[in-house]
Amino acid sequence: MRYALCIISDSQQRNNFRKPKMGDSLHMEVVVEDCCATKNSPVTVDTEINCPQCGHKGKGIKIITMKSLLLPEALATLEADGDYRMCSNPECQVVYFNGKGGMYRTQDLKVPVFPKSDDPDCPICYCFGWTRRKLKADHDQVGQSTAVHEISEHIKAGRCGCEVNNPEGSCCLGNVKKYLTSLSGT
Repeated sequence: MRYALCIISDSQQRNNFRKPKMGDSLHMEVVVEDCCATKNSPVTVDTEINCPQCGHKGKGIKIITMKSLLLPEALATLEADGDYRMCSNPECQVVYFNGKGGMYRTQDLKVPVFPKSDDPDCPICYCFGWTRRKLKADHDQVGQSTAVHEISEHIKAGRCGCEVNNPEGSCCLGNVKKYLTSLSGT
């Protein structure tokens, strides 16, 4: 990304381009340009696309999520203006796919994919390191987990980065709550 900072005075805002004087109020404008964005990204219609491997309905996924999590070899084959989906079927090894036959499997990602991985060290909360093992230990030690409160506080503070950390590209708090409910049996 490229950042540009422009500071303009009241007189410059009124198209009177004189040198700012003492007492003029200054306005700051920040222009952010994303060097990774395609200039003419097409408008896509949200149509149902099913996983080519298992037939499960796919959930729309942002390209930024894929760019962040695909291994370099897989990223090199990404159609950046493509309309991709995520397969959430735990039994299927396909993670991302599009309607043109493109697909990326679990081995194409930098991180294990919850719920496709049975590994106890697979993150459920990718931003703050809550794995199955850590959630279970916290739950067993306290009788209930402190994770939901801790993650919620991080979210309120603006620290959450699920869009680029979580393979689902969305907040993981729902997955954490669901997993904790399965531990409690309620």
